[in-house]
Amino acid sequence: QLQLVESGGGLVQPGGSLRLSCAASGFTLDYYAIGWFRQAPGKEREGVSCISSSGGYTNYADSVKGRFTISRDNAKNTVYLQMNSLKPEDTAVYYCKAVRLGWIYWGQGTQVTVSS
Repeated sequence: QLQLVESGGGLVQPGGSLRLSCAASGFTLDYYAIGWFRQAPGKEREGVSCISSSGGYTNYADSVKGRFTISRDNAKNTVYLQMNSLKPEDTAVYYCKAVRLGWIYWGQGTQVTVSS
């Protein structure tokens, strides 16, 4: 079965850190661009960060620049999102998306809650 699985979410205090993982099973991520998205309650899903298949290009939403870092380890078939200096407004379900030509895969999401 071809799927993406996110992990690493949880409850963290403001100012804390989490590292999300997006692992693929049934296919290799080597040739896929990967994006992280998030959706807070009552809001539309928004793009957070993306990385090219080679890892040579990355991009970030203004709201997370300087705090989040996207990376990939193709040997482990996994993409990461390191989130530092977390804020309550970062609370959301985080999803990863793999895109290559006409192929698109979404993960099921992982909850991130930033609260004291």
